[in-house]
Amino acid sequence: MRLFQPQVLIVDDDPSIRAMVADYFEQHDIRTAEVPGRRELQRRLALGEPSLIILDLSLGAEDGLDLLRELRARSDVPVIITTGHRREEIDRVVALELGADDYVIKPFGLRELLARGRAVLRRHEMGRAGRDRSPERGGYRFAGWLLERRSRRLFDPSGRPVDLTKSDYALLLAFLQSPQRPLAREHLLQATRLHEDILDRSIDVQVLRLRRKLAGRPDAPVLIRTERGVGYVFDTAVEPF
Repeated sequence: MRLFQPQVLIVDDDPSIRAMVADYFEQHDIRTAEVPGRRELQRRLALGEPSLIILDLSLGAEDGLDLLRELRARSDVPVIITTGHRREEIDRVVALELGADDYVIKPFGLRELLARGRAVLRRHEMGRAGRDRSPERGGYRFAGWLLERRSRRLFDPSGRPVDLTKSDYALLLAFLQSPQRPLAREHLLQATRLHEDILDRSIDVQVLRLRRKLAGRPDAPVLIRTERGVGYVFDTAVEPF
């Protein structure tokens, strides 16, 4: 059986950083390709999807967050973002909301980056294997809404689809699997698979984002209630199907 050999795209406008990361990964038997920006990344993706993308959020005149949005609109390829010190916490939270799998802060250690890359690849492969063995079926109905698990699509009470990021979907699924029960922030962080170093308050940002998507209209009921000192409650009946 042929061993799985991942390919990593290193997206950074600094050629010295690209070369440094590529050399280190290659020394550990991980194939890489160096990408300076959006145009070259698009050409690479047209040839086939990599196993992992390491994406710098500062790409000269280009915005790494915009590039991450484009990636998530078309693919679930794992992404590790690298950030500098400017607005680092805000950038990390926004990137995780958009669906990044992990982050490292510059200047980073190559050993740490490699370990995080392997961990993300391992989780991704385990998740894919689990989906292959037990494809998601059915879904949930709640307050007129409908979530289909197989397609990961959410429909509002009028039947219109509502866009969900990967973290939106994971958070909503955690609520739907434990309705009308207080869920601690730590539990929700684990459910959305955020890295354990992320500040606990970042889950509040994700919940706020999901609340806005579930609002639908001005007179809509508040489905996610804050439980002071604990976390949150999905405060409506849920019907699995």
